[in-house]
Amino acid sequence: MSGLTHIDETGRAHMVDVSGKAVTTREALAEGFVRMSAETLALALSGDAKKGDVRATAEIAGIMAAKKTSELIPLCHPLAITKVEVRVLPAEGGLAVSARVKTSGQTGVEMEALTAVSVACLTVYDMLKAADKAMTIEGVRLMEKSGGKSGDWVRP
Repeated sequence: MSGLTHIDETGRAHMVDVSGKAVTTREALAEGFVRMSAETLALALSGDAKKGDVRATAEIAGIMAAKKTSELIPLCHPLAITKVEVRVLPAEGGLAVSARVKTSGQTGVEMEALTAVSVACLTVYDMLKAADKAMTIEGVRLMEKSGGKSGDWVRP
């Protein structure tokens, strides 16, 4: 046995049966960063990017992605998400992206938060790539989660 929940006793991948788990409020926060030149950041913040409002579009893309996570990640459960908040904010050297996802259910929303951040970062890149192909997407990671049997966790 590997100790991994998505691998059964024979080593085969499977979707975890969560039917016996308690329904609890579950929340997760993830973050990422799109590093870019000062000129590209100014363009993103000006609202004059050729493809439109970079921040607003990336935030909407992140929300949409959170809702589609189970269609993208093979063994994720489809969830009734009760809240998704995606923020794309200016920071030194680029745009900081965060996503907070919430549900009441039998499994957590870490993957939904990470997917939201990843797609929001990719959307920023897509909208600005004509101006700066050297942008990098960095630090996509879970920052905190709450709820469920394993309880609360915050990145040290």
